[in-house]
Amino acid sequence: MNIAFFGVGNMGGPMAANLIQAGHTVRVFDLLPALVEAAVASGATAAASPREAVTGAEVVISMLPSAAAAQGLYLGDGAADAGILDAIDPAALIVDCSTIDAATSRALAARADELGRVLIDAPVSGGVGGARAGTLTFICGGPAEAVERARPLLETMGRNVFHAGDSGAGQTAKICNNMLLGILMAGTAEALQLGVDNGLDPAVLSAIMAESSGSNWALKVYNPWPGVMPEAPASHDYQGGFGVALMNKDLRLAQEAALRSCSTTPLGALAKSLYGFHAAAGGEGYDFSSIQRFYARGHEPSGQA
Repeated sequence: MNIAFFGVGNMGGPMAANLIQAGHTVRVFDLLPALVEAAVASGATAAASPREAVTGAEVVISMLPSAAAAQGLYLGDGAADAGILDAIDPAALIVDCSTIDAATSRALAARADELGRVLIDAPVSGGVGGARAGTLTFICGGPAEAVERARPLLETMGRNVFHAGDSGAGQTAKICNNMLLGILMAGTAEALQLGVDNGLDPAVLSAIMAESSGSNWALKVYNPWPGVMPEAPASHDYQGGFGVALMNKDLRLAQEAALRSCSTTPLGALAKSLYGFHAAAGGEGYDFSSIQRFYARGHEPSGQA
């Protein structure tokens, strides 16, 4: 298929590469030339503009960092830039994989419908490792028939495809998941620091908890203590992966949703505060597992107990 792909950063770049490896033709656009160059090196074609990218596209995929970016791409800035929705072939399927608020996703889908196009929200879970390995989970919102139409393509980039409900439901499910992820990572880091402060080896403690009632994804797949898992961002100075800034965005989205629905989310609020303090203390440019550093008492966590 001919695919237009917008946003080829840490997540979008590997996703686009997997589509290319599966035999699809992918034309990419990103505001950062270096990211476009990397995508071209993996077999993509560069587009000079968003409208050029969607010319002849059968599927349009976006993986953008914010609601403002998604709105700007599809709807424009309300002045000279009209966005790309009206330039997309009405027969094409639009898949927005960005993690944004559900209201914006619903508004984009509604505007697409007014123009005779179909847009589904399909945020992902699985991190950069999942994007590279093609094992992401896609959490979709929109018409069931559109999700089924997208499924074969999404399964090229992921292992699981869920239909959460109508437009925006994918975003709601994603922020629920990421709120829990933030809580689990903060709690895992806190437990590891407690153990190390009391003389335990972090690798041994991790192994114990991984086979006990405290087991969780952050502990077993994405351990926040340096040296415990060689491939985890923690073992690479917390570089790559899912940034603190993005976790803060998702925790903010969760709290905004909780306010709208009058939901009680005290742990989600606490996780938001912890990550906010961590970012303000210099952690914003690191992977979200660097919350481990927030608990360190005058020293950086290391691979030594």
